[in-house]
Amino acid sequence: MDLDAIQAALRQLSLDGWLFYDHHHRDPIAYRVLGINPVMCTRRWYYLVPAKGEPAKLVHRIEKGNLDGLPGVRHEYSSWHEQREKLREMLRGTTSLAMEYSALNDIPYVGLVDAGTVELVRSFNVEVVSSADLVQLFEARWSPAALDSHLEAGKVVHAGIAGAFRAIAEAVRGGHTLTEYDVQQRLLEALSRGNVEGDEPPLVAVNAHCSDPHYSPTAATSQPIRPGDFVLLDVFGKKRQPGSVYFDVTWTGYVGEQVPDRYAAVFAVVKEARDAAISLVQSAMREQQALLGWQVDEAARAAIARHGYAEYFVHRTGHSIGEDVHGNGANMDNFETRDTRRIIPRTCFSIEPGIYLPDFGVRSEVNVYVEERDARVTGEIQQSVVPILAS
Repeated sequence: MDLDAIQAALRQLSLDGWLFYDHHHRDPIAYRVLGINPVMCTRRWYYLVPAKGEPAKLVHRIEKGNLDGLPGVRHEYSSWHEQREKLREMLRGTTSLAMEYSALNDIPYVGLVDAGTVELVRSFNVEVVSSADLVQLFEARWSPAALDSHLEAGKVVHAGIAGAFRAIAEAVRGGHTLTEYDVQQRLLEALSRGNVEGDEPPLVAVNAHCSDPHYSPTAATSQPIRPGDFVLLDVFGKKRQPGSVYFDVTWTGYVGEQVPDRYAAVFAVVKEARDAAISLVQSAMREQQALLGWQVDEAARAAIARHGYAEYFVHRTGHSIGEDVHGNGANMDNFETRDTRRIIPRTCFSIEPGIYLPDFGVRSEVNVYVEERDARVTGEIQQSVVPILAS
């Protein structure tokens, strides 16, 4: 835990403190920010980082070691009465605290504290505000080593995608049948050989399955891949080493030598939306202008709406990327939620607009890393649907 940095951020945000709380390991953010990992957490604990002064901790007497290693005065309790009174005393003099709370649950990745605990803190005449901006500062920013791991994972992911398209082409030319599941398993093998792993298998979809953004084949439900099919590959993973972060992209292809005009036209609209969002981020960073997550979503969504496909773009434009594939920084979202967090340097997110029609769907996904005065796409950028059987 970087106590000085947290306290400086609290003062900048005009907050009296940041109150961490957990019960039964419900708040992984707290453990990562504080740098602790108690084995057992069957009783509630609280840790207060004030904007100034010494932190304070409140732990149950039978789990009094849960916050060992953290600075601050330790208070102990046994009964619920004692817990409430000691928490009241610990918070005396504070008027505003950040917690892992999100008003109306707009940012569910951060909304981890239960409503009853928020009510308890508010009963002490303390205002509870969202820690979302603080979480982004201390959870979503990458180290140089994390960025390197992302770039290395990206090489493996892109090689796996190219290999998957080649495998489809070889199977079709040889008169063999590959299914969505077969391609998924080949992608998993390619990632594993490159020392890359994901929390879930890659998504491989054909035709109408591409219109389900989270479709994932199984051996029982998988569809064969044949000439004339439209194929979508969403591949993600991170290096098998501590502190690694994800790489997450989506590419599309057509099982033929020339991509039909309809597929090409829809891809062109998605590409326009993707590039509009990338351009907005790059311009804002270069000009040092404040940019919020929802504004990036609007840029992509407006491009798709201009072409009459607004109703077929059914998810946010992008998500934060970190040690989890869906990280805790700003999302590019004014659709599922309105993400008002500012896009800040050393964070990364996907930009992945899509159009999902009844018989096929197109998504083009890239990862954007934000630097101090610029932003860049960290991998290859698809410019057109891949003609899988083209020589």
